[in-house]
Amino acid sequence: MNLRKLRLTKETIFADAGRPINQPICRAVAVAVVNNPFADRFVEDLSPLFADGAELGQRVMRDLASLLSRPAVAYGKAAIVGVAGEIEHGAAMIHPRLGQPMREAVGGGEAIISSNVKVGGPGTSIDVPLAHKDNIWSFDHLATVTISSDDAPRPDEIVVIMAISDGGRPHPRVGKGRI
Repeated sequence: MNLRKLRLTKETIFADAGRPINQPICRAVAVAVVNNPFADRFVEDLSPLFADGAELGQRVMRDLASLLSRPAVAYGKAAIVGVAGEIEHGAAMIHPRLGQPMREAVGGGEAIISSNVKVGGPGTSIDVPLAHKDNIWSFDHLATVTISSDDAPRPDEIVVIMAISDGGRPHPRVGKGRI
């Protein structure tokens, strides 16, 4: 894997909608920019990208999880593929093997890891879906984190995003028992 840059960020939410939150919610996001070895050509076997996704998750997720104040309860992942690549290249990075190191870093995870992939140029934003790590039907944990990178992806790059949170939405009022 040819990693050009990596950014880890933490956001802490103390209030929302003009109201304080009982317990602040921390979200941590990793944005990795990697070379796309399959840019500008069709390749049947994308398994080298599977391995790159696993390697990236192993390299990043432990540090990402350490940014949270409490254990992670929600997660999500996404990729933005540069315009010389295909959406399938992003899927190959985030689907087959990235999930295992994500689950290991957050202490399990029975639910599917929500995801999003698109093609775009530098500065393209993407909404990274977050969902509860054990219960995909926990509506209170369904949220998004919007991410972009000013200088990525270049045409032959893939931006891979991993996001985790130690809480759901700030003031959830639409979950189970409320419908």
